[in-house]
Amino acid sequence: MTIEVRVPTLGESVTEATVATWFKKPGDAVAMDEMLCELETDKVTVEVPAPAAGVMGEIVAAEGETVGVDALLATITAGGGAAPAPAAAPAPAAEAAPTADAGSVDVMVPTLGESVTEATVSTWFKQVGDAVAQDEMLCELETDKVSVEVPAPAAGVLAEIVAPEGTTVDASAKLAVISGSGAVAAPAAAPAAAAAPAAATTAGKDIANAPSAEKAMAQAGLSADQVSGTGRDGRIMKEDVARAVATAAAPAPAPAPAAAPRAPVAAHDAAREERVKMTRLRQTIAKRLKDSQNTAAMLTTYNEVDMTEVMALRNQYKDQFEKKHGVRLGFMSFFTKACCHALKEVPEVNAEIDGTDIVYKNFVHMGVAAGTPTGLVVPVIRDADSMSFAAIEKAIAEKGKRARDGKLSMEEMQGGTFTISNGGVYGSLMSSPILNPPQSGILGMHKIQDRPMAINGQVVIRPMMYLALSYDHRIVDGKGAVTFLVRVKEALEDPRRLLMDL
Repeated sequence: MTIEVRVPTLGESVTEATVATWFKKPGDAVAMDEMLCELETDKVTVEVPAPAAGVMGEIVAAEGETVGVDALLATITAGGGAAPAPAAAPAPAAEAAPTADAGSVDVMVPTLGESVTEATVSTWFKQVGDAVAQDEMLCELETDKVSVEVPAPAAGVLAEIVAPEGTTVDASAKLAVISGSGAVAAPAAAPAAAAAPAAATTAGKDIANAPSAEKAMAQAGLSADQVSGTGRDGRIMKEDVARAVATAAAPAPAPAPAAAPRAPVAAHDAAREERVKMTRLRQTIAKRLKDSQNTAAMLTTYNEVDMTEVMALRNQYKDQFEKKHGVRLGFMSFFTKACCHALKEVPEVNAEIDGTDIVYKNFVHMGVAAGTPTGLVVPVIRDADSMSFAAIEKAIAEKGKRARDGKLSMEEMQGGTFTISNGGVYGSLMSSPILNPPQSGILGMHKIQDRPMAINGQVVIRPMMYLALSYDHRIVDGKGAVTFLVRVKEALEDPRRLLMDL
């Protein structure tokens, strides 16, 4: 029986790849899941495993060819005396890894999205020996942005958990094994111990670098011993060359200051403490916010807005709005529209710094900060400046729900040009929001509170909200920041200005 080897899913927005290296040639015996070849995309390197054991047949796509998703790469003749993947040395019987029977299925890490190369196993919902149904959730992975649920690829019995909770796995790692026969395998040896002899077999062997890497090294004037390879068996890839060129051009970084040691804790207090490892999402939030403080010249300016007119307009039309558009009319669409209006007048607040250049954006991709049980995320509403009130409200509602459910993709949280953060929903009266790099501005909304105000010489009670604009003083001057905030205030205090483009 002939089995086809095809290009796997390469990730969102990636439609083609280049065949970098073939590890097998026609006539070679191959084992199931043994790596056959390596593909290069403009973002990542993808290894293609054998879908079945057998003998390597025809190689359809030679090294250097560009192929699309699901294109035919090669064929395998099933059976034919195929040998298992070679091992470094025979292990003692007591330590041998379990051999999967014909009815076993590997549970692999699913596609994590572009630029995401690893994840942490956070929770296993099943234990070894448990029966599982096809598509039943086995475990949950955490990346630095989203949580990913891993379904069972087939029904059977969970025979082995390869990556226990807390393990960091790469994008092509095996998580577990499901046995269709009901037999439970013995625990596997530690992955690190198994990897050591395998790595030893490659030592001293000639390794062909990726063709694109060879070309890049020639253009950069680098030799192979000046580049550290991260591909299979230490093979040099295109991105390794780019990294080596960047390292050579950049000055040596100053050593990072060591983290301050924790103050001593009394023994009776330590016994009442609880230590919990930070999630990957929380670690990423901490790093990005601290990087923002370290790189941007951040400053905050404040103002206040009388919400009387917006609240009156909302109360007048909210029932008709919801009946026609199927979504509630909230305050966020007014603020989004007001910010888009102000960004046209003060474009530097919608810009970013790239080296010694300022990149002005002639569009608004609005980030809307959303609190979730696992931390703060910022889904992006693209081209918000060209959207209607109804479209904005629908997008905010949909992305907010996906954020709370942990279903946002990486692409949905990238590319924002300006951010709005609404701390008022939690009761915040005043705060200084931190920039979301590489953006140069973020607007903080706060609690609406009735306060006595002097209007035309009379003291009246008005619903007031404090606004805060944090901005990067490297490209946004004080005049521009204040002008932006005043324009937002004017648009909200007289919403008709938004219709007249005033």
